[in-house]
Amino acid sequence: MKQSASRILMVRPAAFRFNEETAANNHFQQPTDIPAKQLQQQARAEFDAMTRRLGAAGIDVMWVEDSPEPVKPDALFPNNWISTTADGRIHLYPLFAPNRRLERNHKLVFALQQQYQVARVNDWSYLEAQDLFLEGTGSIVFDHVHKVAYAALSPRTAREALQLVAGAYGYEAFAFEARDAQNRPVYHTNVLLSIGTGFAVGCAASFVREEDYRELRRRMEASGREWIDLTMAEIEAFGANLLEVENIAGFKVIVLSQTAHDAFRPEIRRRLEAHAELLPVSVPTIESVNGGSVRCMMTEIFLKPKEAR
Repeated sequence: MKQSASRILMVRPAAFRFNEETAANNHFQQPTDIPAKQLQQQARAEFDAMTRRLGAAGIDVMWVEDSPEPVKPDALFPNNWISTTADGRIHLYPLFAPNRRLERNHKLVFALQQQYQVARVNDWSYLEAQDLFLEGTGSIVFDHVHKVAYAALSPRTAREALQLVAGAYGYEAFAFEARDAQNRPVYHTNVLLSIGTGFAVGCAASFVREEDYRELRRRMEASGREWIDLTMAEIEAFGANLLEVENIAGFKVIVLSQTAHDAFRPEIRRRLEAHAELLPVSVPTIESVNGGSVRCMMTEIFLKPKEAR
């Protein structure tokens, strides 16, 4: 597999609101007094603006509407429950919050099977009964080229589940511990690490064990990637929650939030721009209320399209 996908999947929210069940360990979430109807309108407006901006940049987006019932506050973060691989597999993941498990959409899985060459669906959701969680590409940051699955252990990312899923991929599992500025476990790996074709962004200060950080950085540099180290403040502004994608012209684009872009030191922006065009997108309501940013909103489609008959 190559590192970057050339098509992404997104889900337009139908019932966006603050999710109390995820706030227990997602410390990016902030309660709000915004009326429910206005909050929903703001989230949908941010989603729509993002899809337009992606389309204008030549990025191929498959987006679907969420259903209003049952209520799924975090439906616009599909990367936590589904991922794909170029060998024709779809993976469905075990989720921490019970109300997020409603997001697994088998009609959407069927739609992917109709459009793409799908050989197998690996459904890992049975692990929820064992209190073992692994929230897709929120929990795992993949180095697809060198076949390594990186994951920061947390209540949402269990070592046992990581080893099982990484083994099914045929990847090595690389688990580590990470903390935020208040010494709390980082809830998702993709808020402190992102891997592109020629770069990796992360936060050395987040790693509990110095040797884990040194080994991860050694691997990134040995693979020819530039390591770009972020501050805790940049992490808290979703600086690592970015994704490299490929547009229809074959050029790489780094999608990130306007919050992250504005928080970066100028040298960080310059170093990233040396690898790909930066595409900042404004999603402040989504970030503050439900604690996820643009990378969380995008599921990469690595599947091969079916040939037209």
